[in-house]
Amino acid sequence: MTDVLVIGAGPYGLAAAAAAQARGLRVTVLGRPMGFWREHMPAGMFLRSGPDWHLDAAGELTLERYLDERAIAPADVDPLPLALFLDYAEWFRAEAGIAVRDERVVALRPGWEADLGSGETLRASAVVAAPGVAHFAARPAWADRVAGEHTVDLVDLAGLAGARVLIVGGRQSAYEWAALLGEHGAERVEVVHRHDAPQFARVSWRFVDPHVESTLAVPGWWRGLAEAERAAIARRFWEVGRLTLEHWLVPRLARAPLRVRARTEVTDAAPAGDGVDVRLSDGARLHADRVVYACGFQADLARVPYLAGLDVATAGGFPVLDHAFGASLPGLYLPGFPATRDFGPFFGFVKGAPAAAAMIARAVSP
Repeated sequence: MTDVLVIGAGPYGLAAAAAAQARGLRVTVLGRPMGFWREHMPAGMFLRSGPDWHLDAAGELTLERYLDERAIAPADVDPLPLALFLDYAEWFRAEAGIAVRDERVVALRPGWEADLGSGETLRASAVVAAPGVAHFAARPAWADRVAGEHTVDLVDLAGLAGARVLIVGGRQSAYEWAALLGEHGAERVEVVHRHDAPQFARVSWRFVDPHVESTLAVPGWWRGLAEAERAAIARRFWEVGRLTLEHWLVPRLARAPLRVRARTEVTDAAPAGDGVDVRLSDGARLHADRVVYACGFQADLARVPYLAGLDVATAGGFPVLDHAFGASLPGLYLPGFPATRDFGPFFGFVKGAPAAAAMIARAVSP
């Protein structure tokens, strides 16, 4: 019997485990440390976050401390390489004393009981489920007619040397994958999206800080805001995080064999030989050897196998949560992307992990 079972060892899982252990609770963590980041992000990727984003609810085992102890200046890691953040996460795990079992949960029952792939059954007083976003990858309605991969599944870019690639979507992942594909020798990269071409500029995410602090200080803060206030914050987040992409992409995209088709969408797609023929809303037709979906994510708890059989209250695919990330089934907590409906868009990013961990740790403590 453990006090807290954490399913998932990504940023939200590790942060929650550390915060719960700091309160003297017995914690069991299942998964692969930073498994999604290691297995679903290509080598050479950079992050949009800065050195101030970290995993520690206590504010001690921070990325800034990690860099300082290694005499690495923040300016020398701008942008922040994926590999460096993975090194930090492993250091955080070790320093916090978090043991992670590489086990898969195949079934979860209120009670709480978790059946593992190894055949073992674990029992816990509370469960923190942090499955990551790979389960929630969104694809257009026509995607089931043709072969294609979401960006979360396309990590072997070396295999696309000489390929003609169509990327559907126009946010950060679309353009970063376009840059990476160019660097891996793709013959042609077409980016198709319905909105205007994005801007590329240096932006600050500091405006998020007071919102996260308010969430910590005021139970139910996000839901307590007037609808107009939530819309204004969401719009600012959209402008900074979606309509504006990172400035460091510009020189890399300039070297890529890239064509951007803004204000355009795919109206038809069909298999053609070893690739795909597509028709666009502007009347153009093109052939692609590979199709890449950079269409973001859509919450749907039923896509997470061990959550699919639970009677959890949802709204639009998102779980309905209390002020501490608790689901309708007592003792089940769901931080990260599934919590963005009730806590705001910033809780789908690493930035929200320490705050969510602190709130959950308080809730599960005696």
